Amino acid sequence: MEVNFTLIGSRIAEIRKSQNCSQMRLAELTDLSISYISHIETAKKKPSLESIVKIVNALNVTVDEVLCGNQLYDPCIYQTDIDLLLADCSLSERQVLYKMLKASKDIFRDSGWNTTTF
Repeated sequence: MEVNFTLIGSRIAEIRKSQNCSQMRLAELTDLSISYISHIETAKKKPSLESIVKIVNALNVTVDEVLCGNQLYDPCIYQTDIDLLLADCSLSERQVLYKMLKASKDIFRDSGWNTTTF
């Protein structure tokens, strides 16, 4: 299995933007250049493990949040996406979205609908 550096870069950019952190600020926090951060986010360069660790530490996230989707077995796939989606929601919005998600899951399972085609 190939490592999907496009996915890694887009996750870094998404997390960075959700925290209102500029590429310049991330570069300062990680002691990496702005152009290198940009190249990582656009998958023009493949980041080293050291660079990934610097970035996740600066963004206060885990490595698996950035690597999500690259593992063959990933029980938390989409968890980061869901967390980012809910990050700016109020408690009542989260409750409604949770109930909608649970109801959707129940409908899928009760109907025997094959969701693996998505």
